[in-house]
Order: sequence, then structure tokens, then C-alpha cells
Amino acid sequence: MKKITVIGGGIAGLAGASLLAKAMPSYEVTLAEKNETPGGRARQFESNGFVFDMGPSWYWMPDIFERFYNLFDRTTADFYDLKRLDPSYQVFFEDGDVMQMPADFGELEGLFEKYEKGSARNLRKFLASAQYKYEVGIGEFVHKPSLSVFEFADVRLLREAFRIKLFSNISGEIQALFSNSKLIRLLEFPVLFLGAKPNRTPALYSLMNYADIKLGTWYPMGGMFGIVEGLTKIAEDSGVHIRCGCEIRELRVEGQEIREVVADGASWSSDAVLGAGDYHHIDTVLLEERHRSYTDRYWDNREMAPSALVVYLGLDKKIEGLTHHNLFFDADFERHSSEIYDRPVWPEEPLFYVCCPSKTDASVAPDKGENVFILVPLAPGLHDSVSKRNELLEVVLTRMEKRLGSSVRDHVVFKRTYSLNDFKSDYHSFKGNAYGLANTLMQTAFLKPKMKSRKIKNLYYAGQLTTPGPGMPPSLISGEVAARLMIKDLK
Repeated sequence: MKKITVIGGGIAGLAGASLLAKAMPSYEVTLAEKNETPGGRARQFESNGFVFDMGPSWYWMPDIFERFYNLFDRTTADFYDLKRLDPSYQVFFEDGDVMQMPADFGELEGLFEKYEKGSARNLRKFLASAQYKYEVGIGEFVHKPSLSVFEFADVRLLREAFRIKLFSNISGEIQALFSNSKLIRLLEFPVLFLGAKPNRTPALYSLMNYADIKLGTWYPMGGMFGIVEGLTKIAEDSGVHIRCGCEIRELRVEGQEIREVVADGASWSSDAVLGAGDYHHIDTVLLEERHRSYTDRYWDNREMAPSALVVYLGLDKKIEGLTHHNLFFDADFERHSSEIYDRPVWPEEPLFYVCCPSKTDASVAPDKGENVFILVPLAPGLHDSVSKRNELLEVVLTRMEKRLGSSVRDHVVFKRTYSLNDFKSDYHSFKGNAYGLANTLMQTAFLKPKMKSRKIKNLYYAGQLTTPGPGMPPSLISGEVAARLMIKDLK
């Protein structure tokens, strides 16, 4: 029997492996995951009665998950109970103002009018354009492997590229419609984690605003790890052999094809490989230099999305003033942005995000306790240390306590920090990044690292360093697109 090896058990790897096994029953599909559980950045851990999702915490684009499950005659409800959050999230500003984003669109229009007269009309105009981008972007662009510019040479697609403002920036589009600084920051927020300043992020990504405002912010009861459990079940039911605690150390090439995959204490032949782990690591470490698609210079010149300081806190009391999702925009955005992109340093007064899933889900914390996840965006490639983490955490906790009017420090019964060194050790993450490549215009679509190796005929890639980009829904799509490319080539 012929064999396919998938490297990496994150969202892209699980999705790709499942589709390969389903479509190609004559192949044995093995998924090798270096960590002890699948999930990649979406893993979960438990301690002291607290259940922490380690990475992604925003459930957006529910239609993309549903569509993928439907490919296997499953639905979201087969794996978890989705709850729409209301408010979707809240934002803390410098002047003490707290803005809550209602799930109801009519209420949201009223909120916008409160801050800027006439802005409700402009919001409808902005979201109509964002909806169009979502439908075209998700329906047309992101499902292409982006191996060549000629995939986009179709006259209709070129016309659509201009209609969705692929070549302009989102900051300009927002500021042409709104003048209130708080509304502007609110609408620019979804692109902050795409890894570039809004004035360098293509206007295409206002589709994220449509996903946020119209499709809604959801939560799978039990935690985001329910997505991983669902995808793992689909993979196993499709016949994928999942090997956890199995790190791939070498890809042995004969001629222009991989013939053998070498792991710790094991090796096996492979007729094709899908690299769904860190692209840079697979390309530069697992392959000999002559077989690599990209040079060290190429990688060093890539603009990376941020890394992060993540802090998992278990508290022995409930904290008033927090909702499920909380954005602390009570500091200078331009300064923090500069500390990430222009002069990379550990930030002094950063913007940050706090997730408190125990506000929605009692199962993730003990009775009367609170589960708190804090994320501070950082520049990739910084020197990481325990002292730096703790210094930044103190800044963040001071601001939280000031805004909430209550103590947090005195009620911490569990603490774990996670940052650049952990991203490197757990995921071989290039420069310790948390989100992959920055989604700038020059790193969009066919300008990203290619899904197919330039040197090796049977090596393919999926995940956040290739098409379509970072995030759980894009990673799911990436695994699917890469698998369909392999199926086409291998059949």
C-alpha cells in the first residue's frame, strides 16, 4: 500500500489528513505530531480544576467549520454546542469609557450613532462591502492554492480583485467613512492579529469585520479544544493513523522525491508528504540545503505577524467587569504598534486582550473561581526571559485592576506564562511567532511561500505560513486546499 505522511497535528494537518484518507483509500495516511496531543496551537491543558485553551479563543466564521464537517456528513452539533456571545466583546479606552459590542445589529447601529452622528448609515455601507469581500474572498480566492499569479488571471477574478479593493489598505477605507477615533479602532481591531498595521493590511480583510459583526462571535461549550476533538474524530474515522509524541527529524530524498521519513526511533517509506508543521522548520531543517525551496535570506526578509506573551491565570473569586472577550485599548496604539513593527522591543504600556471563558462556561473553572487568559502581542524574535514576562505581566495586571476596580493579583491560585521560547520549542515556530506571516499586500495569495515545494515533487505544505494565512478558519481551508492539490497530483 502506498503511504502519505502528514507532518503536524494542528488544524491544517488534521483537516488535510482527513481529506486525503477519505479521497484516497488506496493510500495509508499517517499523521505525525511532535507533541503528546494533537491540536497545535489549539491544544488544551488542565490544572487545579481550571481548563485552559492554550491558543485560539475567538470562534468566528462558523460557516467554514460547518462546511468542512459537512464534507464528512457531520455537523457542528455532532461535536459541541455553540453559543453566540452577547455582548460579542467589550473594549476599554484610555478615558475610562467601556464600549460593549451587542450581538444585535440594530443595537449596534444605535451604539455607533451615539459616538458619531450618521455613522450607522456608513456602517451599513462598510459592511455591505465587507460582505461582498467575504463572499468573494472565501468563495473564490482562499480556495486557490496560489501557486502562480496566473490562477488569478481570469478577467472576472481580476475585476473582482479591484472590486474588493485587494490593492488598497483597510485603514484608508475605514477612515474614509468614520471620523470618531473609538469607532475607527473598533473596526481596525480584527486586523490587528493579522500581523500588520492597518495602513499596511489590504482592504480585502474588512471581510473580518463582516465575520465579526454579522456572522457573530461564538463559543463552543467546553472550550475551543472541542474543535480539535471533532477534527481528530473525523481523522480517525477516515482512517488516519495519528502518532503523537512523534517528531520528524529528517526527510530523505532520492532524485527529486522524498522516499523516507525519519522520526525519533523510527522511519518509514512515504510516497508523498504534507508539511503542516512550521514551514520554515521543514524547509530549512528537515531537508538538505540543495532541496530547500527558500534561502535563509528569503526567510529573514519575511515580515512576521506578532508573537505574544500569553498568561493563564486561575483565580479563586469572580471578577466583576469582565465579559468573555475583553480588549484593553487604554494605551497608545501607535506606540505599541511601533514596538512590534518598527523598533522591536518588549512593550512598556501595551494594548492587550483578556479572555474570561468562565463567564460563559462554568466547566472551565472551579465553583466561585475564574478562568483568565491574557494575551499581549509582541514583536517576533525578541529575547525571551522569565523576568521580562513577569515585568510585563505586572504592567498588565496593574492596568486591569485599575480599570476593573478590584484586585486580581491577590486571588491568583494558578499561573503559567507562555511566550516566544515556548512557541519555538513546542511548534518550531520561526522567530517564535504566534500568528505566521503578516498579511501585508506583498505577502498575500501567490506572494506567500508556495503550497508545493519548488525542488521536491512529492512535498506539499499547509498551515499559517502559506496560503491563505493565520487563524483557525484559514488553517482549516489551508489543509483542505493542500489536500485537494495532492489528490489531483497523486491520482
